[in-house]
Amino acid sequence: MKVLCDYIARWMGMIVLAVGAVSLFVPASFIWIDTWTINPMLGVIMFGMGLTLSPHDFKVVLSRPKDILIGCLAQFTVMPLLACLLAWCFSLPKELALGVILVGCCPGGTASNVITYLAKGDLALSVGMTATSTLLAPLLTPLLVWLMAGTMVDVDTVGMLKSIVYVVIAPIAIGLLCQRFLPRMTKSVTPYLPAFSSLAIAITVGIVVSHNADRLMLGGMIVVLVVMIHNLSGLVLGFAIGRLLRLSRPKSVALSIEVGMQNSGLASSLAVLHFAAFPLATIPGAVFSVWHNISGALAAKLFGHYCQSASS
Repeated sequence: MKVLCDYIARWMGMIVLAVGAVSLFVPASFIWIDTWTINPMLGVIMFGMGLTLSPHDFKVVLSRPKDILIGCLAQFTVMPLLACLLAWCFSLPKELALGVILVGCCPGGTASNVITYLAKGDLALSVGMTATSTLLAPLLTPLLVWLMAGTMVDVDTVGMLKSIVYVVIAPIAIGLLCQRFLPRMTKSVTPYLPAFSSLAIAITVGIVVSHNADRLMLGGMIVVLVVMIHNLSGLVLGFAIGRLLRLSRPKSVALSIEVGMQNSGLASSLAVLHFAAFPLATIPGAVFSVWHNISGALAAKLFGHYCQSASS
């Protein structure tokens, strides 16, 4: 079982891509699963994140406040501004623009820590940034969506705040409590969490894509192009900011991956919950979920060679 789980985690990007392709060309494969299941699955992923966090991860926030501050400022400025710029440059329809902005305003992605580890980046900084940006998300994500998209649609900031607390913060808190009071159980399931999270992300992508397959086939290429540019620009700018501020190579790598990889599952969830009148708003999050796992795997190889050459 452990070997199978390691295999699933290692090939996460290809699995998500395969599920996305199947659900696009054969929607019946996932359309029987209702969209309301997205939130529980995202909650399960966040619960798993809570199980893997430790008090040491939060000590990093206190012991390295400058690094964490730089990371969170980059996280919540670079990606939202890029989202608005791309929506304007490509003259995206309101629904797609909203979806891209939702992705840009979300915290760092749950896979970023694994990618940072594979890329030989600063793992402690990556985990600290993910935890901090996730804790800030209930306030900053609704506020940023309101600032960036408030002129296009009505944004229920309080409702979004509550949704993020229920879907993200509460499951993480429960995971932390389980780790504290059920350490033996937590230790036994932790090795299987990356594979479980990978499958949950893949199923989430399948649900979103299958329910919007017709719309995606009509305007899919422009969405894919925008998402790719958004993600790759975030990776490049995150790394550039780190180097301009004279952070070490491992820190710059962690910053790059944290900025470029978004919690796109949360973006799709918020689109389903709060913008049901704009079904296409779920599409950028689904496409981002597929693409950033592929680009993350490629970035891990590239950065891994870069950091290794620096240490040799």
